[in-house]
Amino acid sequence: MPTVFKTLFALVASALCALAFAASFNVVDPQQAQAMFRQGALVIDVREPHEYNEVHAPGSLLVPLGQLAARANEFRAFENRPVVLICRSGQRSAAAAELLVQQGFKSVHNVQGGIIAWEKAGLPVERK
Repeated sequence: MPTVFKTLFALVASALCALAFAASFNVVDPQQAQAMFRQGALVIDVREPHEYNEVHAPGSLLVPLGQLAARANEFRAFENRPVVLICRSGQRSAAAAELLVQQGFKSVHNVQGGIIAWEKAGLPVERK
């Protein structure tokens, strides 16, 4: 196969992989996340304990991002059910969403804007 075709094939394959990976989890706004929680979704906060203690969504489970891969089996019952991830701004939870998809979770959702957007939307929070 000529080099041009090999290069073209590699670019197309790479683009298809990137598209599949980018579409591997959903982005939801705080209101959608809260509605999903009310319908039985698992909400995981991936921030650090001191951040979680300052403010968090009621009913969320604290699993810091650095522990998520090792603890994924704890919530394996949700592998085919909605899992919503939240952090401060949506960055760490996006990484967490990617990780859970790689672990085989099928319905993974990242809260756009994180707990900052959650509070701005006037949704309930808990503080310790």
